[in-house]
Amino acid sequence: MKKYDVVVLTDRRYINPKEITNYIQNVLDEDNYVKEALGKQDLMVLRLSWDDASFDWNTTKYVLFRTTWDYFDRFDEFSVWLEKVSKQTILLNSEKIIRWNIDKHYLLDLQENGVHICESFFVEKGNSKSLKELAKEFNLTNFVLKPCVSGAARHTYKITLETIDNHEAVFSELIANEAMILQPFQYKIVEKGEISLMVMNGKFTHAVLKIAKEGDFRVQDDFGGSVHSYTPTQAEINFAENAVKACVEMPMYARVDVFTDNNGKLAIAELELIEPELWFRVNPAAAEELAIGIKDLINKNEKVN
Repeated sequence: MKKYDVVVLTDRRYINPKEITNYIQNVLDEDNYVKEALGKQDLMVLRLSWDDASFDWNTTKYVLFRTTWDYFDRFDEFSVWLEKVSKQTILLNSEKIIRWNIDKHYLLDLQENGVHICESFFVEKGNSKSLKELAKEFNLTNFVLKPCVSGAARHTYKITLETIDNHEAVFSELIANEAMILQPFQYKIVEKGEISLMVMNGKFTHAVLKIAKEGDFRVQDDFGGSVHSYTPTQAEINFAENAVKACVEMPMYARVDVFTDNNGKLAIAELELIEPELWFRVNPAAAEELAIGIKDLINKNEKVN
């Protein structure tokens, strides 16, 4: 017998934190919206750190990834844990989705399925060309460098021909160990911001607009970016829902980050399916939608079994 219906996953920093900053309070609030919404569906819910070694993962029907925001810094450990736990319970989103979404090569799959992505050039691990050689090959004069497996703008650099020499050493060190991606700098992200559209069970629920602080290009709040309420157009909603439909399989939840590219077209910046910030505090009803989808899935699987 399973003791819990759903375990909501966080990371160890957000289990009984000693200091409650505004940032940590947001994490706790976000997880609590989900936990309460699941409880309203008469589900037995527990919130745990993903690396809790004392917990028997066989005792829960489902595991819901929420604020596991240290996984990309502990990726090898996380990958081993993921493979093990996926055999003991059902993951939301699934291991298949997670492993597909972890690596930014997924952008190429979206492109093949008709979803417009930011122009992207992939440089595989072990590539021997210098950054300057690659910039010349791809005709890049002002571009962004980042790892294919990343999060929170880890090793994300804005590079110009004037500054490229300053980044050769770090690029050489990074490319020896992991694949990287080069993308032309997108001016309109700085001018207009980046839109995050939340999609639960394949349907749009709400959106926010993320704007980088003056003098920066990264919209993440880790780097001083700000978040604003936003009402998307129907075209933006359709774009986000179609992007989710183009995934390797339908995710239970998704955040679709979009922007207007240098050519004036709506494009995918990122498709976040693992542990995205979903801003339930902006629209708590979206947590209810997520919970309803999970309850429906549980009921469906129980009928099958």
